[in-house]
Amino acid sequence: QVQLVESGGGLVQAGGSLRLSCAASGRTFSSYTMGWFRQAPGKERELVAAISRSGSNTYHAEAVKGRFTISRDNAENTGYLQMNNLKPEDTAVYYCATARLSNSWSLRLSEDEYNYWGQGTQVTVSS
Repeated sequence: QVQLVESGGGLVQAGGSLRLSCAASGRTFSSYTMGWFRQAPGKERELVAAISRSGSNTYHAEAVKGRFTISRDNAENTGYLQMNNLKPEDTAVYYCATARLSNSWSLRLSEDEYNYWGQGTQVTVSS
């Protein structure tokens, strides 16, 4: 069992930045690949970014590429999502999620492949 707690959300003006954190407890964080998802009102939950166990491989959705950066610190059992140049369309509840993997380089890009989820943190970008 892995417990995930997101933090760092809030209200920011367009063009601003936020850094989301995902604190993991209960199991060895480095055994899990991690992803950040978001869900805007009336929309499906979507993958924003994913990172391998080792941190060597990452994926960023086209909508956030060049603006958002996923990272992790396995020693601190924490994952991050740095969000720069935020836009009103980035407004959503952001969730971190983990999936246990046997290798250190693979990513998981489907919501169904993730086993553990945080409670979410609200990000609101005003125009």
